[in-house]
Amino acid sequence: MIERRIFNEEHDMWRETVRRFVEKEIVPYHAQWEEDGIVPRELWLKAGEAGLLCCTVPEEYGGLGADYLFDVVVFEELWRVGASGPGFLIHTDLVATYIKSFGTEEQKRQWLPRMVKGEAIGSLGMTEPHAGSDLKAVKTRAVRDPNAAPGDNDADFIIDGQKVFISNGQLCDVLVLATKTDSAAGANGVSLFLVDATTPGFNRGQNLEKLGMKAQDTSELFFSDMRVPASAMLGAEGQGFKLMMTKLSQERLAQAIRSATVIEEMIQWTVDYTAERQAFGQSIGDFQNTQFVLADLKARSVMARVFTDRCIELFMAGELDSVDAAMAKMTTAELHCETADKCLQLFGGWGYMWEYPICRAYADARIVKIAGGSIEIMKTIIGRDMFKGKLNPKPKAA
Repeated sequence: MIERRIFNEEHDMWRETVRRFVEKEIVPYHAQWEEDGIVPRELWLKAGEAGLLCCTVPEEYGGLGADYLFDVVVFEELWRVGASGPGFLIHTDLVATYIKSFGTEEQKRQWLPRMVKGEAIGSLGMTEPHAGSDLKAVKTRAVRDPNAAPGDNDADFIIDGQKVFISNGQLCDVLVLATKTDSAAGANGVSLFLVDATTPGFNRGQNLEKLGMKAQDTSELFFSDMRVPASAMLGAEGQGFKLMMTKLSQERLAQAIRSATVIEEMIQWTVDYTAERQAFGQSIGDFQNTQFVLADLKARSVMARVFTDRCIELFMAGELDSVDAAMAKMTTAELHCETADKCLQLFGGWGYMWEYPICRAYADARIVKIAGGSIEIMKTIIGRDMFKGKLNPKPKAA
């Protein structure tokens, strides 16, 4: 078996620490959180105290100042046990990364130390009822205070709009919010804001009931005459779309890491189960069909892991491009869903029972073809790159 070589001894020690935390603080309670549709805030505080949140945040802002692999270890250990909640990935890999990369010194000092401690939970407000993968089509509007003096660049913004499918939406204290500051400018009219959830006009809708990922709270959010200072803007006005594009490869890599990890676990659960389960006088694992199905999945899971680990190396070297990230996300997501389906089949009727982890993994799997960009978007990115400069441009409409 090919040995993973991206981790060193320090990472292995960290994995043992994280694994103990997960086994003690998450596994015994996760079934209840699935029923509740949310995890308690106390868990975030415990995770912060243990150092599991925002590992790459520099020490000057309260973080460990560790490399990206420390975050990877945290995510893998959560996914290894089938934990659909808590939403540490959104908080750590996206929100904290946006603030760390594009925030002002004031914004960093306001939010990062609290996020590291679990005192402030982060969420990403991008998807809207009519704008999913097409981020430049967001309709949430941010306009300058109409009573401000013309040309006053310090004037407040008034925000109105709606977001949907927002992970950590019920718990979040800070939201990276995508808005339109110029509705006529297309992608160049998108701006990001760091929104304090206590701001008047910020309202949470219902905690949405989903097919899977049941312990992860997912919400509608509404903004009505919400006034935010100009200093809350993340990056420059009109630069929001470009900023979001710079982080998509990281988001898609995280999805690939998740899928690669869960695939391995599902296969192992199925090997263990079919080795013990008897049918027609022998174990299910004795049947050639069982071995062929699992052998095929195993071989492809190793290929997926090797490519994903290589993408991690490229990302840490600043060399992961959008096409490689799309390929990693697409192939692992498709294999993730296929593995869930084929492994559940080998569990028979018991695989359809929620008490079995393969059942919950099956329900959780379907989102991977959507989250972080749909499979169709990934194919478009890859296909366009393959035909770059080879096709005639589309004629402009008359």
